[in-house]
Amino acid sequence: MSITIPSVLTRNVVENWGDDGTRWLEALPALLDEVARDWQLTVGTPYLLSYHWVTSVTRADGTDAVLKLGVPAGHLELEAQALRAYDGQGAVRLLAEDPKRGALLLERADPGTPAAALVPRDDTEATAAIIAVGRRLHRTPPPGCTLPDVREESESFRAHLRRFPGDDPLPRHLVECAGTLFDELCASAADRFVLHGDLHHDNVLRAEREPWLAIDPHGVVGDPGYECGAVLYNPDPWRREDDLLALVPARIEQLADGFGIPVDRVVAWGFVTAVLSEVWTAQGDGTPGDRALDVATMLYPRLP
Repeated sequence: MSITIPSVLTRNVVENWGDDGTRWLEALPALLDEVARDWQLTVGTPYLLSYHWVTSVTRADGTDAVLKLGVPAGHLELEAQALRAYDGQGAVRLLAEDPKRGALLLERADPGTPAAALVPRDDTEATAAIIAVGRRLHRTPPPGCTLPDVREESESFRAHLRRFPGDDPLPRHLVECAGTLFDELCASAADRFVLHGDLHHDNVLRAEREPWLAIDPHGVVGDPGYECGAVLYNPDPWRREDDLLALVPARIEQLADGFGIPVDRVVAWGFVTAVLSEVWTAQGDGTPGDRALDVATMLYPRLP
């Protein structure tokens, strides 16, 4: 099958997976053909591509689905494990998987409009959709669950501080505060649930089987407050307009009420995860400084 691989996908895959990513890109056309043949799929139009090859497909029985192909480096196995745990409750169903080939066959959410389309006009409705999905997803880890614990990200803060001794690329006091607070929040967690791990406006889609369904879970376990962070600086985190930042206080109140989490804890998790997002950017040799940093700066004076 002849396909056109966009430059953004090539760049992201090579930056994240190096030589393994380069080899995967070279093999992608043949891989797509093989998986489509083995799973009896008619391949349709690819979606907007960033880190994976994701395309609409039609199964042998005529039903629509989504095929997701990625570098078989473990992250897709975590996504599959999370989707199995959800079993279609609040998230798209996992229809088939092939970990060795980095292939997932997923239920298609129709019409598939993201909650991001409601922002900023109906921001309250968008946040309500994310809360409704999150409440469906959060559950006690099933027996044999091997999803990573969010507390493992504590090392990301320490690694950043070792690598960057000053205030470039991020204010050191924010990273120090976030690292300490992150450990405190994890230690004081009242619940430990299976979490989506990247629950935001572009990963919650309108559907028919349920009003909204989540896609692309990272698959982690931990305090449900962790899920609040990405909601505060999405969608379009690279946009830094004041009117988008002004939505944050109302979102905090709505998240606290919807998830049953104290407001000060939502503020704390929001701050911590906003800083963590920027730490990840720096870790990947990117340039921090999007709306996540603005949210962290806004919330810093409100920390308990």
